[in-house]
Amino acid sequence: MARAIWSGSISFGLLNVPVKLYSAVARRGISLREIRESDGARIRHRRVAEGTDEEVPYEKIVKAFEISKDRYIPLAKAEMEALAPEKSRAIEVQDFVDLDEIDPIYFDSPYYLGPADGAERAYSLLAQAMEESGKVAIARFVFRNKEHLAALRPGDGILTLTTMRFADEVVPPAELEDVLPSEKPKVAKREVQMAEQLIESLTRSFDPGAYRDEYREQLLAMIERKAAGEEIVAAPEGDAPEATKAPDLMAALEQSIAAVQSKKDGKPTKKPKARAKKAPAKKRSSSTRKSSAKSRSR
Repeated sequence: MARAIWSGSISFGLLNVPVKLYSAVARRGISLREIRESDGARIRHRRVAEGTDEEVPYEKIVKAFEISKDRYIPLAKAEMEALAPEKSRAIEVQDFVDLDEIDPIYFDSPYYLGPADGAERAYSLLAQAMEESGKVAIARFVFRNKEHLAALRPGDGILTLTTMRFADEVVPPAELEDVLPSEKPKVAKREVQMAEQLIESLTRSFDPGAYRDEYREQLLAMIERKAAGEEIVAAPEGDAPEATKAPDLMAALEQSIAAVQSKKDGKPTKKPKARAKKAPAKKRSSSTRKSSAKSRSR
């Protein structure tokens, strides 16, 4: 049974809908320990004061801001707590916006919102009204001692909450001026059409189950083989693919479209044959030219 990790209420206007917050993701990472290679002894990390071997208890550690090398402004726990956001239990809706107006770069962690006991009707009312309006609620709430910006979205009668990044947390493209081209390269219309055709040939309905964490699966399989006593030999590292150069863009696009079509038809993909160069014409000798002329005159 799902366990709520936070409880409060969605608040906008004079309406308050008690809700509970549930995690919407399950991390599937593989937990690995650190050991000494020679004998398998477990590695333990300790908090020690720099320049000594003295271990410092957690309750003796405070946060600090480094203003210059080896110069710090310590911040006591009481001072940090004084700045902590007010522990409100409200998800305070600020605005309603269209989902397509939000750049996905602002989205962070997703959660489910479920109704608290006795709030089922108000919850369903809000979810249905938001779904029919096609709007997303932008809200603020305090979670784990930090204020968050969040987007509330409806779908199939369920509300989801996704924490968002604040505007100053997103790096603006202007800061990449030194790595982006100063002038937009000219692209031929035919090349754009071919690229669009390739995109269309690879377009399908999104199925999240079609994508797997292949690295995790391979790591688990390797662990099982090693546990069974199999010796693992490292595969040779492959070469990094070379960038497609401008003169070869059209050829690469045409070959890509052909490969996708062959895959759909169930036919093996044929590698394009290199065009054979014509051999230079042999020079005829003067005697050969004379004999040819005589035969023509006859």
